[in-house]
Amino acid sequence: MYSIYEKIREQIETVVKDAILRSISKGLLPEIELPPIMMEKPREEAFGDFSTNIAMQMAKQARKAPGQIAQIIIDRMKTDGTFVVRVEAAGPGFINFYLNNEWLYETLDLIDEKKEDYGRVNIGNGKKVMVEFVSANPTGPLHMGNARGGALGDCIASVLEKSGYSVTREFYVNDAGNQMEKFGASLEARYLQKIYGEDKIPFPEDGYMGEDIIDHVTEYISEHGDELAQKSSEERRKDLVEYALPKNLKRIKDGLARYGIHYDVWFRESTLYSGEIEETMNILKERGFVTEKDGALWLNGEKAGLERDEVLIRQNGLPTYMAADIAYHRNKFVKRGFDKVINLWGADHHGHVARMKAAMDAIGVDSSRLEIIIFQLVRLFKNGEIAKMSKRTGRAISLDDLLDEVGVDAARFFFNLKTSGSHLDFDMDLAVEQSNNNPVFYVQYAYARICSLLRKLAEDNIVVPDAKAVFKELLSKPEEIKLIKRLAEYPEEVSLAAQTLEPSRLTRYVMDVASDFHSFYNACRVKGEEENLMYARLLLVNCTKIVIKNVLDLIGINAPEKM
Repeated sequence: MYSIYEKIREQIETVVKDAILRSISKGLLPEIELPPIMMEKPREEAFGDFSTNIAMQMAKQARKAPGQIAQIIIDRMKTDGTFVVRVEAAGPGFINFYLNNEWLYETLDLIDEKKEDYGRVNIGNGKKVMVEFVSANPTGPLHMGNARGGALGDCIASVLEKSGYSVTREFYVNDAGNQMEKFGASLEARYLQKIYGEDKIPFPEDGYMGEDIIDHVTEYISEHGDELAQKSSEERRKDLVEYALPKNLKRIKDGLARYGIHYDVWFRESTLYSGEIEETMNILKERGFVTEKDGALWLNGEKAGLERDEVLIRQNGLPTYMAADIAYHRNKFVKRGFDKVINLWGADHHGHVARMKAAMDAIGVDSSRLEIIIFQLVRLFKNGEIAKMSKRTGRAISLDDLLDEVGVDAARFFFNLKTSGSHLDFDMDLAVEQSNNNPVFYVQYAYARICSLLRKLAEDNIVVPDAKAVFKELLSKPEEIKLIKRLAEYPEEVSLAAQTLEPSRLTRYVMDVASDFHSFYNACRVKGEEENLMYARLLLVNCTKIVIKNVLDLIGINAPEKM
């Protein structure tokens, strides 16, 4: 058992069920269909360690007041052999459970035993999950939206792995379709401008304006001269794309690797054009979801439950982005057999969510298996002002610019501070500040402080003892108990982060662990105390070290032993 909470839940559930059955057998409660016994932690410690609202759930069937039901259940409870020392009815019918400290001491045993595996849970049972994230157009550098989506997606994948899922990280390379046409046209225009002059060659109105386009053609000309000037437009665009696209993809891969993100699969959109898009369109036709009008093929909006029809194949026979995306998702579910697919999209894709879900149902895939996380925009602040341009290059701030400025740890930590649906103001000055105001510094300093303490004790031949040999009952001060309770929460936090797909829970959690440790450190000496108490506290310190390291590893942040 990897979570002490599971053991507590099992104990309380058994105690409550047995008490209800005894009450029914004595005629104090009628025969009813027993609802699931839900457990939660009360917000205030005065209301116990755990609470259940089972009495309120039973009230309608039992035809009694919840408070009366709660007292009947409590009066027939047998808690011998459990962590429960006191049970009380409260409020409109809650049953509150107060535990002895044994569950906390077992938590220390568990952390000491499991070490880096502490926090691992199994709610996934090996189900195959794909997390597709970033998937930036390979037509330019990675930007702030990609940076936030990358941190979120990678942490979600890690949390799911920690929770027993078989996870694949995937990057969808948009190397076909309209954006490649635009990329080729932009490269061609800049190429011809370099040769004949900017005033001689118009730039496409919807072309890519980035400086990187100019950089590519400048490099191409320095290597190959003006050889493309005499070729046809089609050949020229093809050659320029074949030159620039691999460079862009390498830059994206290198930037993400620097950011601590490594993909299992780089899936190219162009592979869908070898029959999969046509296969998918035929399935939609057979299922009656395609309408033909104006020489084009459309997804029937009315049948699919959408407000309007969506074009799939244009009049010129070329598939739209929508058609390719449906084929891509069919590939995920049908061809590769993923049980669940999670996409992380920027806020500008919000309108595409309903269309993709409807399209999944249309091809016969249960749309509930597709989870789409929309993450909000990022505003960078520097010197109290919104930062839009890099001083180094004079261009829009890229992921590389950000990492040069604040480092990987601060970037990943700050991007995971808030839920994905929240707008994020990223304070670049705070991210590099070495003070307790900087959350990543605060957490890393707690870890380094522990390592320093353990090193100094080891110099005096005082080493971390085996948990089983420690008098853990000596740990009874409020700061000690609060810290152990926090450490006990970790597997539960992993489980909840996996269920909600919100890794920001873990960032906030590790900040709480650091805070509780600093409070403990300031209130409780280790060296110089009576030997048994010293070793008990030393065990607690080491367990805190294990948990902080496990969380930082999970969210891809360095745990420094010295600062």
